Amino acid sequence: MASLRDLRSRISSVKNTQQVTRAMKMVAAAKLRRAQENIFNTRPFAYKLSEVIARLKDQLDPTVHPLFQEREDVTRRITVSIAMRSVSC
Repeated sequence: MASLRDLRSRISSVKNTQQVTRAMKMVAAAKLRRAQENIFNTRPFAYKLSEVIARLKDQLDPTVHPLFQEREDVTRRITVSIAMRSVSC
């Protein structure tokens, strides 16, 4: 059987571990919230970019370049990520 000192040490260790775990969860939640806010803030830009691309697609001649032609069998896609930083004056 463990001594009283060992039990107290173990209880203290578990409490410290719980405190660190709680702090890590709070940091993770804050990071997630910040990432979600960034996503919501960039949505208007994404919608406008989609509109611009759709308008350009309608106005361009598909025979000008092979990349403008529609393909039936698409196996790969590309995602373009645009990072924007707000600047305060």
